[in-house]
Amino acid sequence: MPMLEAMPNEQTGHKPAPEQWSPGEIIGHLIDSASNNHQRFVRAQFQDNLVFSGYDQNAWVVQQNYQTADWSALITLWHSFNTHLVHVIQNIPVQEATRKRHPHNLHELAWNTVPAKEPVTLAYFMDDYIGHLKHHLNQIFPTTF
Repeated sequence: MPMLEAMPNEQTGHKPAPEQWSPGEIIGHLIDSASNNHQRFVRAQFQDNLVFSGYDQNAWVVQQNYQTADWSALITLWHSFNTHLVHVIQNIPVQEATRKRHPHNLHELAWNTVPAKEPVTLAYFMDDYIGHLKHHLNQIFPTTF
């Protein structure tokens, strides 16, 4: 959080290339990811599979216009959402997190995909979420995470 809070406003809207996201759009995408994965992590505890709906991440970033959103509000929401996700993850029973599930659609949804034929655990999906988050934070602060 301190690194994000210290970013100058002119940097938060800078796009490294026209087709790449600015830091504000990256944080916005991470808010969308937290929102979708919050639902998935909770719902997974009440179902035998890991099949979830996806979303068009680029369309969501554009539609919500994260490029011009207030930086302070974005990082506060992102931080709060992920603090809550830590709480959610810590309260998932180990046997539920490590139970192998099939079918799943992590061959479509996961950052590091899993072949559709292989069973997978909720713990894998939660770890994948953290890897995805670190990947995007490294786009803002290369080699930090």
